[in-house]
Amino acid sequence: MAELKVGDAAPEFSARGYHGETIRLADFRDKQTLLLFFYPRDHTSVCTQEACAFRDAFEAFTQAGAAVVGVSSDDETSHRKFAENHRLPFPLISDPQGTLRKAFGVPATLWLIPGRVTYVIDSAGIVRHIFNSLFTADRHVQEALAIVKQLSKAA
Repeated sequence: MAELKVGDAAPEFSARGYHGETIRLADFRDKQTLLLFFYPRDHTSVCTQEACAFRDAFEAFTQAGAAVVGVSSDDETSHRKFAENHRLPFPLISDPQGTLRKAFGVPATLWLIPGRVTYVIDSAGIVRHIFNSLFTADRHVQEALAIVKQLSKAA
């Protein structure tokens, strides 16, 4: 698992969302910034807090030209329930084998708990910000929104 750094090209990916749709990095290229957040599990307290914080800031992200996509190893049924229960307006990708997690170099905490890492990827596919913190879910949103707004102003 290679460590991804700010300035690196984001790994190309193609994955399924909980509605069965295919989501690819290429779908966002030359169109909009992608905020891709990896979280450990649906329906857990910190993950719910984080997803709801992204939900609450969703309009600000879209106004700044960014798409929001969440990723965990939970299956599509779990994602669907999680999204419906919390009115999440963005897609959630199911990554049961950890393929996407490995491609982005998302670490596990104590080799057991899947990491919580947020990536801001510009419309050229370049990683512009990485925030890694398992327990400070709100900071993922705050930092990502600040970077997205900077990218929007620069465009």
